[in-house]
Amino acid sequence: MAIDPTAIVSSKAQIDPTVEIGPYAIIEDEVTIGPGCRIGPHAVIRQYTRMGRGNVVHSGAVLGDLPQDRSFKPCRSYVEIGDNNVFREHCTVHRGTGPETVTRIGNDCFLMASAHVAHNCRIGDSVNIANGALVAGHVEVGDRAFISGCVLCHQFVRIGRLVMAGGGARVITDVPPFMMVLHETDVISINLVGLRRAGVGADQIAEVRGAYRLLYRSGLPFRKALEKLAAGPVGPLVREIIDFAAAPSKRGMAGPPHGAVRAGKADQVQAGE
Repeated sequence: MAIDPTAIVSSKAQIDPTVEIGPYAIIEDEVTIGPGCRIGPHAVIRQYTRMGRGNVVHSGAVLGDLPQDRSFKPCRSYVEIGDNNVFREHCTVHRGTGPETVTRIGNDCFLMASAHVAHNCRIGDSVNIANGALVAGHVEVGDRAFISGCVLCHQFVRIGRLVMAGGGARVITDVPPFMMVLHETDVISINLVGLRRAGVGADQIAEVRGAYRLLYRSGLPFRKALEKLAAGPVGPLVREIIDFAAAPSKRGMAGPPHGAVRAGKADQVQAGE
């Protein structure tokens, strides 16, 4: 184990012998760090944080600090981190806000400088959260989603698999899988580049595009369009969109850009429509 002499490492932490810990880093009680992890200078790993193997924590990042929640009362809660994630400079991940609750980061994620993931979030695998993006409490982000720089994600929103949120967007409603959103959660297209990079074939991309056109460009109310989509034969990716949109939602479903096709409609289509 390579631990810089200036680092402060609790004797109650469980640290694999292959871990590297840089100058002035702090590792608190009851932290677990798996094989091959590298903890950079001035990084802080707070109590009850558990991480798997191969994670890289850059300078000044803070993982597992207390939730920014006025109702929080001191309790045992956790941050759980999978394998092969990268946490760049000064990013922050906060632990759950209730007893025995968890903030979870999957595998192969990339949190860029000054990104923030709040309490009780569920971040899937291979998710990118870019510089300055803020993910509020209880947010769910699906695998391979890309949250661009300075995006703001409202608490309790759900962001589907392979969603692309463009720079500076405000994600205030749920975003179905494979969609691209800008501005005030305006669904502007499918995430074509993301789908191609994920190895999705042309036929399946065409099906996703057809679902997007029906849901967001047909002029039908969202729930009517969803019913029409569900009534026909659909492939697995379109079924994923349908199931996501039909699931319970606390924030409603994202809509088309204001004024696009549905003249007079609000930017967001509420769950009951």
